[in-house]
Amino acid sequence: MKYLMSAAVVVALALGIPRETRAQSEITLLSPNPIEATINKLVADFEAKTGTHVKVTYGTGVSTRKTVASGQALDVSLLFAPFPEALKTGNIDPKSATVIARLRLAIGVKKGAPKPDISTAAAVKRMLLNAKSIASVDPEQGSVGGAALMALDKMGITAQVRPKIKWVQGGGVVQDSVAKGESEIALGPYLSDMRNPGLDVVGALPPGAATPVDITGFLSTSVKDPKAARALLDYLSSREAAPAYQAAKIFPVR
Repeated sequence: MKYLMSAAVVVALALGIPRETRAQSEITLLSPNPIEATINKLVADFEAKTGTHVKVTYGTGVSTRKTVASGQALDVSLLFAPFPEALKTGNIDPKSATVIARLRLAIGVKKGAPKPDISTAAAVKRMLLNAKSIASVDPEQGSVGGAALMALDKMGITAQVRPKIKWVQGGGVVQDSVAKGESEIALGPYLSDMRNPGLDVVGALPPGAATPVDITGFLSTSVKDPKAARALLDYLSSREAAPAYQAAKIFPVR
């Protein structure tokens, strides 16, 4: 019997995960909550394959950056770009930066309303300039709002469009606002959780209108188990993880 290996160890060997990371251990992970369902699935898969337990803490795109900047980086921290304040602190290792996936902004309209053309940056620009009202997440509350502002800057229409934006506290409120007819356009992340029954998702904005948002993982400079943490970060950015991202309308990098 002593010569038999557990299924977890066999799988770990197949994945090429070092022996040291296959021992029972625990590492911590910080992640933005818009991708919580996908990360939960991938973490469960990783735990089953390696035997390493992952304790996950979630926050908003803004609060996770603030957590790292305040010196509370976990073993692995996933951040929505940009994150200059977090990098300046020395709490995360810049050399460990790994883009695991990318988010894109999407447009939604009230169910049954005509769907605008968003096939090109010019079409998106025209649509936003003509819109009567737009709902998006407050940049102080979540990264979506910051990404929305960067998209407006990219298209050169910030001054004209920003006064029409209703800033709210979360993605659910954005969707509700449009589903109820309070706002004409929902400007939010292209994710599977944008599924309000009163909303029609038109689609993701083309890169010429909005630069995709990198989801970047870092190792803490005080990580307790570097090999296990590195194995988790490698798994989150692997081809094996890609189907989970695609199912959630997140764009994999491999």
